[in-house]
Amino acid sequence: MPKSDNQKLKILYILDYLEKNSHADKPVRASELIHMLEHRYGILCERKTVYSDIAALQDYGVDIISVPGKNGGYYIASRNFELPELKLLIDAVLSSRYLTEKKSRELIEKLCRECNEEDSRLLKRNMLVERRVKSMNETIYYNVDAIQEAITQNRQITFRYFDWDLKGQRSFREREYLASPYGLCQSNENCYLLAWSERHGVTSYRVDRMLDIKLAAETRVPCPELTGKALTDHASRLFQMYSGEAKDVKLRFHLSLTNAVIDRFGPDTMLIPDGDEHFNFTVRVAVSPMFLSWVIGFGTKAKILYPAAVAEECVKLCREVMQQYGQD
Repeated sequence: MPKSDNQKLKILYILDYLEKNSHADKPVRASELIHMLEHRYGILCERKTVYSDIAALQDYGVDIISVPGKNGGYYIASRNFELPELKLLIDAVLSSRYLTEKKSRELIEKLCRECNEEDSRLLKRNMLVERRVKSMNETIYYNVDAIQEAITQNRQITFRYFDWDLKGQRSFREREYLASPYGLCQSNENCYLLAWSERHGVTSYRVDRMLDIKLAAETRVPCPELTGKALTDHASRLFQMYSGEAKDVKLRFHLSLTNAVIDRFGPDTMLIPDGDEHFNFTVRVAVSPMFLSWVIGFGTKAKILYPAAVAEECVKLCREVMQQYGQD
């Protein structure tokens, strides 16, 4: 690249260097910028030119702080993301089961570019992606994009759906699926499509187990249960995204389980004291083996009070499990 062209890019080189190398505890001196421009890009310039470029960047809106004194210099004070925010986002990427290991690394690499190189090294230190349970479907990004496009265009989608066999291979279900997509929801560390299908009505699909998603010619079937606020309400009622009939269930829990209830159902759940050591609450959930197992997991500290039919389902599940271990 000719030097004249390099001169046109000089201010961008300065901004890039400050973004990657400047820090409040380690400001970049003007002499360091002059040395970088000459030896990396063959650009010769004087201090006053660097000062002028820094001022132009500040006028443009880049938050560059000038530190006076012998050890002074320049550093970018505010960025798109603060370091604690990047840590939270990286932790979210690491804990997402529906992201593959490869895609997790790619996203983390992009996030780390939002800070200087020193902080980037700190973020990557002790970062473990291997041996975490991750999706094996590399197309999930394209799946999400196709679903969002279908929702925007008010179109149905067709796709293939698969299960995992004992050899860890995909076992595709025979028929092609046709559904009206209405929303995406993350639950139980997985991403789900909330949709309506002629066969199942209101239902959900694991996005990482969907392949060959295509927009169909047909428009979406109207579904009031998944439109507007009803979509959010429906998602909150589904317990860990397992199917089951939605019912209002009244439970009695020990006070020591308050955090568990709030974590599961949210801070708006009305908890009514019941004696000195217990409280009652009513929630609308999809009654499924997973919900019943969640209650059973708390042992004698949790009990289903109403409806009686749900309590009986819980008893039945306990008996079936006991019989499996030779207990009556």
